[in-house]
Amino acid sequence: MQVSFVIPLFNCLPLTRECLCSLQATLPAALDHEIIFIDDGSTDGTREWLASLGQPATRVILNERNVGFGGACNRGAAAAAGDLLFFLNSDLVLLPGWFEPMQAAFAQFPDAALVGNVQLAAATGAVDHTGIFINHLGKPAHDTAVPRAARASGYRSVPALTGACFAVRRRDWFDLGGFDEAFVNGGEDVDLCLRALAAGRRNYVALRSVVRHHISQSPGRKLRDEENSRRLAERWRQTLVPLATADWCRHYLETEWNGAHDPEEFGTAAHAWLHVAGWLPRAGTYAHHGVQRAIENELTRWRQVLDGAPAPVTERTDVI
Repeated sequence: MQVSFVIPLFNCLPLTRECLCSLQATLPAALDHEIIFIDDGSTDGTREWLASLGQPATRVILNERNVGFGGACNRGAAAAAGDLLFFLNSDLVLLPGWFEPMQAAFAQFPDAALVGNVQLAAATGAVDHTGIFINHLGKPAHDTAVPRAARASGYRSVPALTGACFAVRRRDWFDLGGFDEAFVNGGEDVDLCLRALAAGRRNYVALRSVVRHHISQSPGRKLRDEENSRRLAERWRQTLVPLATADWCRHYLETEWNGAHDPEEFGTAAHAWLHVAGWLPRAGTYAHHGVQRAIENELTRWRQVLDGAPAPVTERTDVI
C-alpha cells in the first residue's frame, strides 16, 4: 500500500526543513511512499530550496498564486497516488512511532474517515490536541484530555480533529469532496469531519501517535477566523447543537447552578449531571435551547460585525 504525504507550504522555510528531516527519520524503512510539497506562493527561499531537493520520492507543485490551505491541500491530493493520504502541516516535528498507530487505525476501524493524533505545543510540550469537541457555545474547541475508557485501546472517537496532521483513505477523501475552499485557512478541517459524520463515518484520534506542532506559524493563519466560524455555524447549526449539549451541561453545573433547591433548577441540574456522567444518552431540551441561543447570539454578532447590520432593538424593562 502506497502512502502519500501531502504538505502545503507558505514561507516558514526553517520549520519546513525541520519537518522533512523528522518525517524521513521516523518513517518505516520499507514504506512505499511519496512526499508531495505544494508551495502556495512562498517568497522566503522555499522555492529555491524545493528545487534543490532532487529526491526521487519527493514531488513539488508550485501554485501560481496563493490559494490558501484548503486549495493547496486539494491540489496535492489530486496529484497523489497513495491509497492513504497523510496531510501534514509544515510546522510539525514528527516523533518516533507517530506513523504506525495512525496507519493501523484503518485496519482496526472499518468506519474510520479521518484519523488524527495527539499534538504537543512545540514551544512548551503541553498537550494542545487530543481531538476537537463542540463547546457549550456551539463552537469547535481543542480537547486536551484523554478519556480513561480510551486509554486501553489507544484510540478515541471524536466529532472532529485538526487538519494539522491527519490521515484519510484516498477514496474517502474524494467521496467526501476534499476541503471546501470557501473556508480560508481555518474551519475546513471541522467542516470535512462533520461531512464524514453526516455520511455515517467516524473520526478517530490515535492516542499513541504523538507529534510536536509549532502552532499557527503560517502567515495570515488567523485573519479570517470570524468569517470561517460564521460559515461553519450557518452550515452545521443543526449538527452542532446536539454535539454541544454535553459541554453545555458541564458548563451549567460548573458556573450557573448554585445548589438552589428550586425543584425546576434542581431537576435541570440532576438531568445535566446524569447526562455528563453517561447515565442519560440525551440532554434535556434546556441544554438544546441553551446551545441554540448561544449560536443565535453569535450569528447576530456576526451580522453586525461582518455585514454592518444594526444592533437588534430590545424592549426596555427598566422603565415604569
